Amino acid sequence: MLELKLEGLEDVTARLEAYPTALSAELDAEATKLAGALLDLVKDDKLSGAVLNIGSGALRDSIVASISSDSAGIVASVGSTGDVKYAAIQEYGGKTSAHEILPVKAQALAFVAGGAQRFALRVDHPGSLIPERSYLRSSLDDMEGQILDALADAVADAWEGA
Repeated sequence: MLELKLEGLEDVTARLEAYPTALSAELDAEATKLAGALLDLVKDDKLSGAVLNIGSGALRDSIVASISSDSAGIVASVGSTGDVKYAAIQEYGGKTSAHEILPVKAQALAFVAGGAQRFALRVDHPGSLIPERSYLRSSLDDMEGQILDALADAVADAWEGA
């Protein structure tokens, strides 16, 4: 007759029961760190000359990171908030339609064309074809390996700590 005796079942059960809480804490902490690193890459690299040069700084200033968690999981997001109308067309590219440009803060528009200073009450813009200049997706691609490694380490650390 074969007799099997199992020892330590209570310890294994306790560790397995503690694992979801430990995993959630580890992943939340790691997601917060990774979102911050991704935010820094977008703002300090991609929107500081690597992909787009700084104009007014409005697009760069609109980039924020957020973390949310619930029973379904943890979500880390980095993106543009606010009223930066050109954020999406810079990321994905696209075509603007023909439109009229009117002065907003002055009585006339002032610009340089053909090497000379010009003034106009209005300009009929023919529209533009804007190429894709990804600053968000390209940053995520750049960090893909780092993100996967960090999340795998967080899972292992949670198991060790459970």
